[in-house]
Amino acid sequence: MIDLSLAMTDRVTPIPVGIPRLKKRPEFLKVAATRKKWVAAGLILQVRRHRDSESGLATSRVGFTVSRKVGNAVRRNRVRRRLRAAADLIMGEHVSSGHDFVIIGRQGTIKRSFPDILSDLETALKKMGAYR
Repeated sequence: MIDLSLAMTDRVTPIPVGIPRLKKRPEFLKVAATRKKWVAAGLILQVRRHRDSESGLATSRVGFTVSRKVGNAVRRNRVRRRLRAAADLIMGEHVSSGHDFVIIGRQGTIKRSFPDILSDLETALKKMGAYR
């Protein structure tokens, strides 16, 4: 379990752990095509198991997306920053290798407390079988 005492504000500075990112549209589409996802109040987590030969890496990768339904650019960027901070805190230590993840921001993400977002992500990883 993550120590949430450090994450009681939105101003937590995550320790950079260097989780590789998904950046290209085809990578996001491959994850979405597996149709494996977990929906929580603060986020949606999509998961895809990948082989080492596809990416050339044995590590996990993560991508972030927030649609225009969430709000204007300022709101979308804020949601994306909060999700990146949560992923850096949890996924660096607690994700088994060989997975691609897409974290989708929702309208509720912006008003949700940061410890709740951490809890949503941790629960989603456990339900999808990628938590170690």
